[in-house]
Amino acid sequence: MKCCEVIGYVHNHSSILITSIKMQILYQVIYIWQPQLSLMFRMLLFLYIFLFFHQLPTKAGNTLCRMMGDPKYPLLSKDGEIIIGALFAIRSKETLPSFEFAQKPQALSCSRFVVLKALDQIMFLKQTDILNENISHSASCECLSNRKDYPSFFRTIASDYHQGRALAYIVKHFGWSWVGAVNSDNDYGNNVMSIFLNTAQKEEICVEYSVKFYRTEPEKLKKVVETIKKSTAKVIVAFVSLIEMDLLTEQLNIQNITGFQLIGGEGWITAKSLITPNSFLVLGGSLGFAFRKINIEGFSDYVIKSFWDTAFPCSKTEGNSSQDTLICSRYQDLLTLKNYNEDVPEQRYASNVYKAVYAVAHSLHSLLNCKEQTICLNNNFGDHVWFDSTGGAVAHYEVVNWQQDSNRSFQFKPVGYFDASLPPDQSFMLKTENIIWAGGQLEPRSVCSESCPPGTRKAAQKGRPVCCYDCIPCAEGEISNETDSINCKQCPGEYWSNAERNQCVLKAVEFLSFTEMMGIVLVFFSLFGVGLTALVAILFYSKKETPIVKANNSELSFLLLFSLPLCFLCSLTFIGRPTEWSCMLRHTAFGITFGLCISCVLGKTIVVLMAFKATLPGINVMKWFGPAQQRLSVLAFTLIQVLICLLWLTISPPFPHKNIKYYKEKIILECSLGSTLGFWAVLGYVGLLAVLCFIFAFLARTLPDNFNEAKFITFSLLIFCAVWITFIPAYVSSPGKFTVAVEIFAILASSFGLLFCIFAPKCYIILFKSDQNTKQHVMGKTTCKPY
Repeated sequence: MKCCEVIGYVHNHSSILITSIKMQILYQVIYIWQPQLSLMFRMLLFLYIFLFFHQLPTKAGNTLCRMMGDPKYPLLSKDGEIIIGALFAIRSKETLPSFEFAQKPQALSCSRFVVLKALDQIMFLKQTDILNENISHSASCECLSNRKDYPSFFRTIASDYHQGRALAYIVKHFGWSWVGAVNSDNDYGNNVMSIFLNTAQKEEICVEYSVKFYRTEPEKLKKVVETIKKSTAKVIVAFVSLIEMDLLTEQLNIQNITGFQLIGGEGWITAKSLITPNSFLVLGGSLGFAFRKINIEGFSDYVIKSFWDTAFPCSKTEGNSSQDTLICSRYQDLLTLKNYNEDVPEQRYASNVYKAVYAVAHSLHSLLNCKEQTICLNNNFGDHVWFDSTGGAVAHYEVVNWQQDSNRSFQFKPVGYFDASLPPDQSFMLKTENIIWAGGQLEPRSVCSESCPPGTRKAAQKGRPVCCYDCIPCAEGEISNETDSINCKQCPGEYWSNAERNQCVLKAVEFLSFTEMMGIVLVFFSLFGVGLTALVAILFYSKKETPIVKANNSELSFLLLFSLPLCFLCSLTFIGRPTEWSCMLRHTAFGITFGLCISCVLGKTIVVLMAFKATLPGINVMKWFGPAQQRLSVLAFTLIQVLICLLWLTISPPFPHKNIKYYKEKIILECSLGSTLGFWAVLGYVGLLAVLCFIFAFLARTLPDNFNEAKFITFSLLIFCAVWITFIPAYVSSPGKFTVAVEIFAILASSFGLLFCIFAPKCYIILFKSDQNTKQHVMGKTTCKPY
């Protein structure tokens, strides 16, 4: 083996040849063993390569390397101005020798060869200044980003800060809000897990459990497996090293714990050593982040050939001595893999080493030329190499998926990427259609609680993470139109929630319509009253010359028969959709028609009372209340009501109003009174006329006459007053359209009361007792004359 070689470095741009560079290869096998533990653990094999580099030609006497240490395991050394070194772990399993202390312990035996895996760092030292400048190609711990503690540390690998966040993003991408987390109990695992948990919290991802173990802690490993077994989360984020993952997979296989979707970090996601028929039941379908696979031209031939030719001389066919056979027997299990090089492209760390060497070369070139500049370069396979403010490289990961093809061979299929150099909306990409999930099933679903559909809101379960919640239906008048809504939104004033509580719809508008049953019934009685009144008027007109008609002031009777249909018809203005005109018409029509009607009744009552008073000696009041005065009194009483209505309409008229306060779920379309004083003034005036009429009729009820109309007027007004007195509380307390129905009922009841009580007895005599429709019978014992 050559101890010293002279190599050259040609700069890509300046074509400067740096010659007379002394480089020396130094390697040593180092074994680490912890005797206090009962299990065998990973053995670290570091290959030290020290390249001595200086600019001036060397003397012949200084070209030789000197040997240090045990000749069996030599350390070859040569002093130089600058020392470049590299540390590589190329074995991952140790076999302990016998420690009976009867003789000197033998060297540890190593197996499980790993090419460029779990690499440590490259460093160079300028001996004259005793400086330590490190450039790492595999130390990804975020703790090394602290420039205060590690001011001269650079690395061609990205910090795990990015990987920790990317793990949370991939979980978020698939909507997994309920996951488990496992990590190696060391700086490597703990730092990343801390970053993942913080990012997961920001992304509203709940972690059911977060457990950790180290390779030398079998009891902790059992607890981890037990936690996974009892969990409800179907997704496990595992940021562990290859050794911990090997131990975890073994235990999951033993206990037949399958059906979980694993999300892994670069520490194990592309490790073919984990693939076995049994382990694929656990790891099949795994997703994770790996460094890009880059084909470095000539690397495969170089690393394989150099490794076998130098490390295992017995692989050559020559040499058949028994000693050679004895030496080769140690490596018999490895010789079968001599020509196997398919795994070389999977050595994804190689590109980091390549970039690290280039970075060192560029920095030395700048140092030798006394230039200060930022390390920034393009290497031979198209990568742009630069370092951020923490000394780390830009994060660029492949998302790989563990798949098994039709030939039952395993592969790590790229299904996406994460590139921190791109804008946030472009940095993460997944081709979901290319993913094969665990067990070959559909995309897994891992939630503590199923999503709350629109129309419900999330209510946190007491004492549990925020991802565990109950779905509570929105209250009436509230909606949620999004999945997993936290709150329900109140619908605006004129809107109400639909039955599903996921949309605000216009509230149902309620008013007393002509088409509904109540409206039809009221219209029927209103028209029935009009028709009945018309029949009475026709009967009276046909019998206008009979004593029964003439004896009761036929002119006022016909005027009353004219006003009563108007009273019946004014109730129709209260039915139907309220408009500006209908609101003004309904109350004023009611006030004026009832004012006319009661004025007629009042006139008849006064006439009856005065007619009998006129028979007394010396009294002739009829000349003051003849037909002309009767007409004028009716007109005057009616005009007062008209004046009140005009003032009401002028000052503050009624108007259509949407009442949204009485019912939450519907709008009552009603006529607002405008001026409440105007309404009660109209109603009060009608009441005043009725009270006066009732008093006069009550005084005249005992006057002598076979047909004393005052008695019937008294009874009709008693009904009229009773109806309107009970109307007031019913009107105030009735909701919605029933308020209008109560008002119409009062109008119809009082109108029918006047019609029946005043005219029914006369119609009965005209139709069925014609023998009583004579002047003698009508006059009876009275001395009254027809008027």
